[in-house]
Amino acid sequence: MEKQVTSKSPDALFLQRISGEQKERYNLLEEAAWRASRYLTEANDRPVFPGPDALAGLNAFDEPLPETPRDPRDVLTLLDEIGSPATVTSAGGRYFGFVIGGALPATLAANWLAGAWDQNAGLKAASPVTAKLEQVSLNWLLDVLGLPLDSGGGFVTGATMANFSGLAAARHAVLKQVGWDVEAQGLFGAPPITVIVGGEVHVSLLKALNLLGLGRERVVRVPVDNQGRMRPYALPRISGPTIVCIQAGNVNTGAFDPAAEIIQIAHKSGAWVHVDGAFGLWAAVTPARAHLVAGVSEADSWATDAHKWLNVPYDSGLVFCRRAGDLRAALTHSPAAYLFEGEEREPMEYTPEMSRRARGIEIWAALRSLGRAGLAEMVERCCRHATRFAEGLRAAGYEVLNDVQLNQVLVSFGDPEKTHRVIEAVQQDGFCWCGGTVWQGRTAMRISVSSWATTEEDVEKSLNAILRIAAAH
Repeated sequence: MEKQVTSKSPDALFLQRISGEQKERYNLLEEAAWRASRYLTEANDRPVFPGPDALAGLNAFDEPLPETPRDPRDVLTLLDEIGSPATVTSAGGRYFGFVIGGALPATLAANWLAGAWDQNAGLKAASPVTAKLEQVSLNWLLDVLGLPLDSGGGFVTGATMANFSGLAAARHAVLKQVGWDVEAQGLFGAPPITVIVGGEVHVSLLKALNLLGLGRERVVRVPVDNQGRMRPYALPRISGPTIVCIQAGNVNTGAFDPAAEIIQIAHKSGAWVHVDGAFGLWAAVTPARAHLVAGVSEADSWATDAHKWLNVPYDSGLVFCRRAGDLRAALTHSPAAYLFEGEEREPMEYTPEMSRRARGIEIWAALRSLGRAGLAEMVERCCRHATRFAEGLRAAGYEVLNDVQLNQVLVSFGDPEKTHRVIEAVQQDGFCWCGGTVWQGRTAMRISVSSWATTEEDVEKSLNAILRIAAAH
């Protein structure tokens, strides 16, 4: 039977019991909660990008370091009154840039509580509750994403570190196959590793390769089609230690590399396959889009972001590895006398960081509050919104450059100069915010629908604003 949990509010007796210093802290946190709640309540009344006055107001932060302590409530007031107007309102429903999601109410509330707990998530001994919630969340994530249920995983900052961690496991495994211990001996004198990527590989993966000493320019690039999908028949002959990197969700088009074909070819030659699925991996949670990730579960490692389509607060990345031992071997630490570890999973052995914040709490809150059906509906709703944007733009005579299968829309308003003017004007208008990109030589506006908070009304009004501005330019 599911345990019933009751909500509690502070009562008069509680307030009478606490001391003056405790009451000051309580009042400060109450005011912080009120200011934060007011900010979110007014989010859709704010311009999505701050105006000139708000940006100029940031100069108020340029002051000498105070010589004496200041009242924490004054600090909070300054932060809210100067900082809040200068934020990008990505927490609202009309932000469509950079594949940035919002924060579900349950995840934000969990974030506040976790901040009060102030847990170090590196060791079970430092935070039993964090270790437990990470393990529960990991099990749930493997289930809903359709990945092997005995895979290992780590909770990291974002897709860059998730790619780094997965590729570190790959580096460990492919060199171990040829008798080289890279963790002990490094790369000096190591057998060379071939890294194969698609022609539209994301910069975060190249950065991860750079950090791992594998080089962002030493990669072998495979040609792609007009949606950015790697062409399997163009894969080079594979021999020796090799890592093949594929995409689940191109950052511009949302397209997916043909995973099943590529993985079959790679595995026949003993190569490791890593999947950069920063947002596209979440297509697995909705029956209408799951076909897009067909074959992805056969890879060896996967990277994704929870602060994108799971809509938890920043920062929150995830790495998964088919063989947990490979991830642990690549990222574990040398034993230290003061680190008392048990037989169960120790969180820091699966991430680059040792001390870190408890990201798994917010992920647990998101999954428990949404459930399987709610998660699927949120992802599917974002995809429907993207389709509506594409339909409206095409109907107005503008060219949509991608097949809108997911949550990404690329639109050209004519020549590059006009498209740039429209993008700039939309951003200055402030009703919604969309970014720009260059896709295979074409300048385009990029619309990314990633937030739980976006409604049909947000989409229709934003579409009308874009069309109004485009017609005027």
